[in-house]
Amino acid sequence: MRPSINVVLVSLLVLVDVVSVCNGGLGELSLVFYHKSCPEIGRIVRNITWSKVAENPTMAAKLLRMHYHDCFVRGCDASLLLDSTSDNTAEKEAIQNRNIRGYEVIDEIKARLEEECPGIVSCADIVALAARDAVSYQFGRPMWQVLTGRKDGKVSLSSEASANLPSAGANFTTLYQQFIGLGLNVIDLVALSGAHTIGVAHCAVFQRRLNVTGKGDIDPTLDPEYAEFLGTQCTTPAVAVALDTNSSVSFDSHYFAGLRQNKGLLTSDAALLTDRRSARIVRRFERFHIFMTYFGNSMKKMGAIGVKTREQDGGEIRKNCRVVNAN
Repeated sequence: MRPSINVVLVSLLVLVDVVSVCNGGLGELSLVFYHKSCPEIGRIVRNITWSKVAENPTMAAKLLRMHYHDCFVRGCDASLLLDSTSDNTAEKEAIQNRNIRGYEVIDEIKARLEEECPGIVSCADIVALAARDAVSYQFGRPMWQVLTGRKDGKVSLSSEASANLPSAGANFTTLYQQFIGLGLNVIDLVALSGAHTIGVAHCAVFQRRLNVTGKGDIDPTLDPEYAEFLGTQCTTPAVAVALDTNSSVSFDSHYFAGLRQNKGLLTSDAALLTDRRSARIVRRFERFHIFMTYFGNSMKKMGAIGVKTREQDGGEIRKNCRVVNAN
């Protein structure tokens, strides 16, 4: 008898945790890294982040996206936060990152932490904590654990962002290969895609699905009524449309229900239904408690990609998240 998808998911989750501890990824980070050196870090990050999300609910998606885009290029080292210089174009200038918002929130948290415990907390850890706290605001409690101990990188290249960030137009094979290359798996691919339950995408990103060959024909994997609705919204390429039509500022599992109705906004969303394994996981993740369990685990794994935990790794604790420290 074939094992159920529940058994497969649970087995993989346990295996992933064991491997992560053994291979040095998550094992190099800690839940109590700042327990003595900056014990108020959790309260400070949470209070500032929650106040910003309370003022502007769209900030949750913005800070979550920032963490994704940071980790997929050079690992989770806050290289995305670095400003360009006279002789270097930084990651944040890449076309995929030009709509990233929330830098000022990270700056405010960093400034407060520098007052509380100067030179101790990395910008990379702030980004990871702020992403978790931004999503957690609506629940009033932390929705997953964040391990800390990252150091900040010193290199930020626009060209690397362009080459390494997953494309909204990618097919399943391309997405899967990118995730596998970073030590993630098919469950992580589907779970992390679930972040699209909040946030927006600009029409320029998906408009080709509404006119595939230039003759007004829509992508056949897109629900016709949904495509018609999108056509009425996209009066210009700059218009922003909710990634999840049911709940663009509520973190839930409606994204997966929408996918199964062929209402995934991006080509990369619809791609999850083209693989038997991922399609089965999509179906299971319609149940929020299942999705949230795996999303939290996948966020922990993503947060450990390419981390720098020693100065020998080329890391430092930046004084200002936007610039590397002076030699």
